[in-house]
Parts: sequence; structure tokens; C-alpha cells
Amino acid sequence: MSFSISGKTAIVTGGAYGIGLAIGRHFLDKGANVVFADLDEDRLRKEFGSNEDGKSHRYFAGDLRERLTIANLLSATIDAFDRVDILVNGARQIIKTDALDPEDTSVDALLNQNLLTSLRLSQMVARRMIKQAEDQEIENVGTIVNISCLAAQRTHPDLMAYSISTAALDQMTRSLALALAPHRIRVNAVAFGSVMSASLKAAIKENPDYRDQIIERTPLGRIAPPSELAEAVQFLVSDCSGFMTGQIMTVDGGRGLLDPVIVPAH
Repeated sequence: MSFSISGKTAIVTGGAYGIGLAIGRHFLDKGANVVFADLDEDRLRKEFGSNEDGKSHRYFAGDLRERLTIANLLSATIDAFDRVDILVNGARQIIKTDALDPEDTSVDALLNQNLLTSLRLSQMVARRMIKQAEDQEIENVGTIVNISCLAAQRTHPDLMAYSISTAALDQMTRSLALALAPHRIRVNAVAFGSVMSASLKAAIKENPDYRDQIIERTPLGRIAPPSELAEAVQFLVSDCSGFMTGQIMTVDGGRGLLDPVIVPAH
């Protein structure tokens, strides 16, 4: 078995910032073709310059909450690289919830952003993976990895909507894994904590003491760079994890082993 992903084509959503950007760049370094997808076109252009033919990467800007945008993303990927082998659902949003306000719409918003967008894109990409593997005797038709979070199990009063949407994403991972296993497509997730995501960086900038709180609640005593999460994702999309599907792999420095505390699990 090999960790190699060289020559494979990947779509990475949330690709303009933080974890999504780190995963996509890591895949490029390992020889994959990568389509970075994000809503923020200006940031994508700043990171990658022109969107020219002949490069091993492209970027795609659009609102993936819209079904037509998802279809256009897949079409752009096929036009550039003829196929898709890997999908990383890394786009996510965190907003606060007022748990006692019946007019609060955060649960609806985050289920749409963090769950339904990943589900619809996974369904459409899986159909393409199945089509391109017709009449081929290969063990691994494609892989899907969802970026989850400790918030699925370790919540915070202000993050009810985020926790609900993340827990739903974990269950979606398991359900899709069963549905797609007969088609030889594997679906797994990485639940992270104590990793320097874009949202965590913003939270620390707003409250510098937050860094020390996280380190104190992380047994390995540090905050990991996004590159360490990217390496875990590479394992899940490579042949080395060829007999893994429906699993939620945790990358958190041991933080999830501790009793719940009121520190958001970015």
C-alpha cells in the first residue's frame, strides 16, 4: 500500500483559507491536481494568481449552497483535469447561537452551510466517480473526506448550531460510507481540535488569552499547524487506508479525552 496521491485529481472546498488551503497545498506538493473552491474569489486570486491552463491547480469561486454552483464546480474540474478522484469537504462556518431565542436562525443556516452543501457535493461527485469507473476493475473508485470537529461531541452554549451541524456531518459520513461502499467509494472524516484554523486564528486575535486556555486543555501542550491535519487527510485518501470507511478520525492532541469544558473546540 502507498501514501501516494500523485496524479489524482482532488476538489477541496473552503480552499481559500486555513485548513482547506493547507490541505490543497499539501496535495499539490504530493503531486495531485487540485481545484480549490471557495466563496471568496478575491482571496483565491490573491493566493493563486491567474487561473491558467497547464497548471496542476485551478480555483473556483462560488456559493456552494446553490445547486447550480455545485454542478458548475464539478464541470470546471472535469474540463480542467478530465476526472475527479478525491473530494475534501472543508468549507464550514461558525456563528453564535442564542439557544433561548425561537427567532434565532443559526441552526438552519449552519445545517445548510456545513451539512447540506457537503452532502449535495458528495452525491454529485460520487455519481461522477461511479461513471468514470465503469468497466474498470479497481479497488478504490474514489474517496471523500469530511472535515469535522470536536464540537460534534464537546459543545459550548454559544455554539449549539455549529455542534448540531458538525454532529450531523459525522452521521452523514457514516451513512454515505454504507451507501457508497458497493461502488468502491470510501467516505471518512477528520474531527479536529487544537488546530490553527482560520476561525481559531481570528478568535485568538480577538482574545489573546484564548491561546493559553486551549494549550492548557490539550494534553500534548500545543496548537498544531494545519499541515498536520493535511497529512492525516492524505492518509485517508491514499491506498494506505484502503480498508477504512465510515470512520471519524480524531486529530486533536488528546483534547477530546478530557472532560467537557466551556472552551469552544475550534
